[in-house]
Amino acid sequence: MRALLRFLTFLLMLALIAGGAAWFWAGRAEGPRIEVRQPDKFIGQATPLDLVIESPGGQFARVEAAIEQNGRSYPVFTLAQPSQANVRQESADRIYVMRPIGKRDVPELQAGRARLVVRAARPVLFGFREAESEVSRDVEVRLEPPRVAILSTFHYINHGGAEFVVYRATPADVESGVHVGDQIYPGFPASGAGIRADDSTRVAFFALLHDQDLKAPVSIYARDAAGNESSTPLDHMPFAKPFARSRIEIDDVFLQRVVPSIAAETPEMQLSTAPEDLVASFLRINGELRMRNNQTIADVARKTAPEMLWKDAFQPLGNAAVESRFADNRTYFYKSKEIDRQVHLGFDLAVTQRIPVVAANNGIVLFAGYLGIYGNCVILDHGLGVQSLYAHLSSMDVKPGDRVEKGRQLGRSGTTGLAGGDHLHFTMLVNGRPVNAVEWWDPKWMQDRVLRKIAEAGGV
Repeated sequence: MRALLRFLTFLLMLALIAGGAAWFWAGRAEGPRIEVRQPDKFIGQATPLDLVIESPGGQFARVEAAIEQNGRSYPVFTLAQPSQANVRQESADRIYVMRPIGKRDVPELQAGRARLVVRAARPVLFGFREAESEVSRDVEVRLEPPRVAILSTFHYINHGGAEFVVYRATPADVESGVHVGDQIYPGFPASGAGIRADDSTRVAFFALLHDQDLKAPVSIYARDAAGNESSTPLDHMPFAKPFARSRIEIDDVFLQRVVPSIAAETPEMQLSTAPEDLVASFLRINGELRMRNNQTIADVARKTAPEMLWKDAFQPLGNAAVESRFADNRTYFYKSKEIDRQVHLGFDLAVTQRIPVVAANNGIVLFAGYLGIYGNCVILDHGLGVQSLYAHLSSMDVKPGDRVEKGRQLGRSGTTGLAGGDHLHFTMLVNGRPVNAVEWWDPKWMQDRVLRKIAEAGGV
């Protein structure tokens, strides 16, 4: 009997020890993984909370989030009452939580320092214990919107053309730029244009695109990292400009020359070069590939330098005949039947075959390679969101990263890409969007629209 009692006592002690060990180790188990995507550093009027929480098997005992400020805690989310948030479970282990936590949704918040605290727990030891984790992030509550003030005067813009503005955006660390309709043009520090001013002074080039309404609203905006935004209308005067219309005849000789060469350079499009498919392949090139190429140009343009690399008007191709102008509305015909319509967003300039093509102004080579409808193409960055594009080249003499001076040879004209004959296709770009190059070639336009404003703002 005593032996049995001792044995039972021994078993009880083992159970207590094992249970204690299990309890101890369960308490040391890793809690759910918490990732705070937003906010980063600031909370404003309408800042979103964006959380990702992971737990094995998607088991959660608790998920809570609160903002702590001035000794008080303001709950902003609890898994027990998720109705105010968008909660999605997109995998077996992971949930996403999103909801606004700015001043509009947590009215007690005050400007100043605060802390976001997120806690999560998962059940362990058959639900007898919880494994917890906590993530906190110090943030600043910003409630006042930025301020913008326009410093330059006399803003005149042609349909399809560009303009330049000098303005102030405070505080100095806010994102700012120009809205033209639904288009956005970023601002740059004014020092990049040679203006001696405080850090809040900015400059921006912007455009009224050929396909935008002539009366598209233009405004200067500023947005801080907390999501607070303000804007002010830009007093400006738009001018209508007529755009040409032309008829382009497509024949079999042209199709047999351009379609196979473009197909060979763009194998991902799987273009058919069979005689009966040449028209269909041309239409894909003229439409689908054109859009893809223009997106590439816009992506390349984002690498612009934050300083103005030129000091005077741009240089046109010398002694060139203009074969096609900016925003020429083209209608394409094959065997007298209309097959397509596109807008030609550049100038086609021709002299003789394989003439030297030179840089229109000082810049840095952003792109030098084959670009679909543009064939062999060079894109120069001139800073502050301004680029120039040279297409259909037979050869290229520069590579990305090269610094070139005005007049430096970039290559020679040719017929690569979607070219009917040897010529240079030249385009000016503002933030990757084509604009009328005639303005940039004009010393009077450059002086009045750009250099005058820089000088009046304190330019050196």
